[in-house]
Amino acid sequence: MIMHRELNLRHLEAVAVAGRLGSISSASQVMNLSQPALTQAVAKVEAQLGHLLFDRQPSGVIATEAGRLMTARIERALAYVARGGQSVRRGARLPPLPHIERRITFGQLRALIAVDKAGSFALASKRTNLSEPALHRASRDLEQLLGVPLLTRQGRTVQPTPAAVLLLRFAHLAQSELNSGFDELEALRSEGAGRVTVGTMPLARAILLPQTLARFARTYPVASVNVIEGPYAELLARLREGEMDLLIGAMRDPPPVKDIAQEPLFIDDPVIVGRAGHPLLAEPGFSFSRLLNFPWVIATTGAPVRHRWEEMFTDRGLEPPRLRIECGSVLVVRGLMLEDDWLTLMSRDQFLFERRAGLLDEIAGTGPSLRRHIGLTTRDDWRPTQLQTAFMDTFRAMCTEWTSGKAMERQPFRYA
Repeated sequence: MIMHRELNLRHLEAVAVAGRLGSISSASQVMNLSQPALTQAVAKVEAQLGHLLFDRQPSGVIATEAGRLMTARIERALAYVARGGQSVRRGARLPPLPHIERRITFGQLRALIAVDKAGSFALASKRTNLSEPALHRASRDLEQLLGVPLLTRQGRTVQPTPAAVLLLRFAHLAQSELNSGFDELEALRSEGAGRVTVGTMPLARAILLPQTLARFARTYPVASVNVIEGPYAELLARLREGEMDLLIGAMRDPPPVKDIAQEPLFIDDPVIVGRAGHPLLAEPGFSFSRLLNFPWVIATTGAPVRHRWEEMFTDRGLEPPRLRIECGSVLVVRGLMLEDDWLTLMSRDQFLFERRAGLLDEIAGTGPSLRRHIGLTTRDDWRPTQLQTAFMDTFRAMCTEWTSGKAMERQPFRYA
């Protein structure tokens, strides 16, 4: 989501300071602006947002509900801008700049984000309708302010420097905070309005997420939910940059980074799956070593399921079979198993429909070593909107119902 061009960081800070101090005159002193200038800044933001942020009284100003909501988001956004700027300076061994968030502009951050996404000034210009000279000037001004290079040419493309990558993360987080504020203001106009962006991994999107989405949509008909699929590493990166609100799927132990919070909601037991009519289905009580006689398809090295799959064999003193195909796509794996006697690991609900259709079947259980926690992953400093909180509550309730319904369905291991 692109930052609103009309918004000005200096004006937004004026709103935040006035709201915190409850006084235009006190805010003008802190901001080093005249009272008329600060009054105009607040009025302009109110006009842009379409909400009255303060009730003016002889004794000062009192924030309206819209003002309270937006002030909190502005302060968090400005803190991210400040952290980003100072982190870049610190990484270059440069002294901190006082009130750096007052020196950085939205125009500069917009230019950096646009060029980073486009990979060139020319394409960024087309996407943003800003001239190339304007983008060059904004990027150059930001580099001069921070004292470090942010963009470098590599052939025909423009790539961010490590300093820019760091700054971009905080710029995206600041943008996310303001977007959450805009959603909260929209919810004041229309109850239940707003957006939720969810990253999901295979197990959740098989059954739990569709059921959650259906229930949530019935309860909040004017809300919108964007579901993003992808590898864990990619989803985690987008979560940490504020592009996603929450991630649903398997927990990582230990967590790969320190700035996330994981909330386990239930334990999942993967099972060994093959096509209906697989030879092993005709061998009740088969020995575990028989699993070595068939081809396997499992996610690539580094994926938690791959590590657990290998442990399933090594814990029994066996060398894991050579993988001829490595793949983490559930769709590809399903299609492959329908072609031959391939085996894989899946949660029961990942192949529920194929099992009902008589296409895939459970070959055997895997034992407790492959159990994994499924739940929610969020940023540890995330402040959800009411709508985002409602979505998580809906998912939690769905997990509780799902685990209660599945408690009596667990089957014993079929191999000896």
